[in-house]
Amino acid sequence: MAKNENKLSESLEDYLEAILYLETKNKVARVKDISDHMNILRGGVTQSLKKLAKKGLINYEPYSFITLTPKGMSIAKKITNNHKIIKDFLENILQVSDDKAEIYACRIEHAMDTEIINRLIAFMEYIRKRTKNSDNDDLVEEFVNYYKHDFKNGQNS
Repeated sequence: MAKNENKLSESLEDYLEAILYLETKNKVARVKDISDHMNILRGGVTQSLKKLAKKGLINYEPYSFITLTPKGMSIAKKITNNHKIIKDFLENILQVSDDKAEIYACRIEHAMDTEIINRLIAFMEYIRKRTKNSDNDDLVEEFVNYYKHDFKNGQNS
């Protein structure tokens, strides 16, 4: 199979994330649960589940429970982890509101590869370590002040 055939669309990645969430919460997922969780029509869910089953990422039969295969579980955990890392960065480093961080983390998670995610993790660890290990050296607070006062004022000129 060609590499791009293995690539999942953002939509299919979102389904894997939703199924992982529902499996964690309820042990299994149902079409209705996925539809409600993702706020989409059941017919669209069914078509996407068929695609994921064909790729060997979920166990799915009509009118039965849906579970992730080991391969699907691995991909879903990676996507979910990327989402959490990006949301953490947006919220706690860049100080973006929770709602906005959630929306953009969902968009960005699909575009970042492992190398970029690892660099983002390293950057966040560096910032937190520097902040924790130094007296009155809160880099995040310094950034917030710079952004609010210096950067925004410079953008208006």
